[in-house]
Amino acid sequence: MSHPIMFDENDPLLARVRELALAFPGAGEKISHGRPFFHTKTAFAVYGGTVKETGRSYPRSLILKPDASEREALLQDARTYHPAYMGPSGWIGFDLESATVDWGEVAELLDMSFRVTAPARLVHELDARPK
Repeated sequence: MSHPIMFDENDPLLARVRELALAFPGAGEKISHGRPFFHTKTAFAVYGGTVKETGRSYPRSLILKPDASEREALLQDARTYHPAYMGPSGWIGFDLESATVDWGEVAELLDMSFRVTAPARLVHELDARPK
């Protein structure tokens, strides 16, 4: 059974997320469970999410895997939420509609999630890029 598409292909926030996420070495995009998943061997970001306990939807958000040492601090931010299914594995949701988006901050969160989930050779490739 396929899932319904839960995003707008013409969403400008998704376009910017896509630009940032696909710039990582070996990054690709696929649709899974009706949402864009950005991945290498495994996902490092998902566009859109929900909270299991309340059913609240965050269609214009990112689900990311932060470094374990950063997770609790990030969850104190009002823009974050505990996403259904992925939250128990250490992932967080970051709402892109709750305030003016700081794309530098989004890029840092994507970078952190990439480094936590990507194979070491892709992290080395990222580190070898000119700054």
